[in-house]
Amino acid sequence: MPRVCFTLQVRPDRLAEYRTRHAAVWPEMLRALRDTGWHDYQLFLRDDGLLVGTLVTDDLAAAQAAMDNTTANARWQADMAPFFELPDGRPDRSVRVLELIFDLGDQLAAAGDEPTTTNGATQ
Repeated sequence: MPRVCFTLQVRPDRLAEYRTRHAAVWPEMLRALRDTGWHDYQLFLRDDGLLVGTLVTDDLAAAQAAMDNTTANARWQADMAPFFELPDGRPDRSVRVLELIFDLGDQLAAAGDEPTTTNGATQ
């Protein structure tokens, strides 16, 4: 499955509360993400508000569309919107997907070498 990486910008004056909200995400939101194809989903936040998210999914557009059909997502997006400056009002519709330009495992394989694994992660 391909990995997706995206960015958003959290308002600097809302960073502490944003961190707090993500320390205990609603159980129904967690289940909705899992059940709609969001795997190994992680968010990273820089002190200036740059948010970087990564996930593994077969099809990002399909996973996003499936989330659109959940009541938990509509509530969550409305609750999170004030944390961002958004052109269309919802964080999930404003992500900027980054292009993958380097993959160590792929290049090692192309060179005929085996990737190494550390703590279950392929490198």
